[in-house]
Amino acid sequence: MLIRGGVTYPARSFSDDVREGLGKFGQKELPSKYLYDDVGSALFEVITRLPEYGLTRAEERILQRHADEIAERLPWHGMVVELGSGSGRKTRWILQALAHHGPTTYCPVEISSAALESCERELDDLAHVSIVGFETEYLDGLRQAVARRRHGEGVVVLFLGSSIGNFDRVAGEKFLIEVRKKLAAGDAVLLGTDLEKPLAELIPAYDDSLGVTAMFNRNLLSRVNRELGGDFDLARFEHVAHYNPRERRIEMHLRSTEDQTAGFAGLTFRFRRDDTIWTESCHKYAPHEPAVMAGRTGFECVARWVDSAWPFAENLFVAV
Repeated sequence: MLIRGGVTYPARSFSDDVREGLGKFGQKELPSKYLYDDVGSALFEVITRLPEYGLTRAEERILQRHADEIAERLPWHGMVVELGSGSGRKTRWILQALAHHGPTTYCPVEISSAALESCERELDDLAHVSIVGFETEYLDGLRQAVARRRHGEGVVVLFLGSSIGNFDRVAGEKFLIEVRKKLAAGDAVLLGTDLEKPLAELIPAYDDSLGVTAMFNRNLLSRVNRELGGDFDLARFEHVAHYNPRERRIEMHLRSTEDQTAGFAGLTFRFRRDDTIWTESCHKYAPHEPAVMAGRTGFECVARWVDSAWPFAENLFVAV
């Protein structure tokens, strides 16, 4: 059964955030959430299938092999809320396992309508699973979904794909604290975290040989052109991915290849050659870090499953 929940638009608009991010002195930046419009979401689905990008396959292996075990570790959790569901492909196994224990309501939360529709198509055939999608941002979608819970019903939040790594470490913990505020004791979070690994594996995952990640990154400027009437010349910006060893993260940037100006809606921004727009961070974690995060944010890490071929961990947090 398929139901569509309400659409909620963020208080700050795309144009507000672009104006602020490109107007910064020093390092210009744009929020990574804007990478995932309909075009960007489709490109990211291609990225997840590239040979260099082992993260998604690692998580799929964990969920496929351990879905029943994960479900057994939970009390009755009739509601599953997924923050940033994407296509929902890898969510199928955990939903099937939970549905064996009783009817399950699945609430994907996405800011991309195309991704939400793809997710609903992917999973609409599951028996005993009702789908209520929310086209909004993470915390607002979680708030709306939890408001629908039945008396005595537990909630499990899926935050997969190491999406927590898009936050700075302090901001990531603040985000988990906000998630905890919306949950009750005994509710759970299944948190995916990409683990540290050699640079020879990491860098190609974010700068693939076919250039799909470069297209994904440049699409952010194309989106400014499409939606805000911008005049960015995509050929004058190159995709750059590098590792920041102090912060233990991959950073994606768009680097200006020459001195130039570009803008939108009467606003002009100046770029010198080699100036960059920072578009995304992907933090990597030591194996012990998720349990420490849990303890600092109102959870207990009660179980962990690790893929050895591409070091990745699925961590089960329970709200205390």
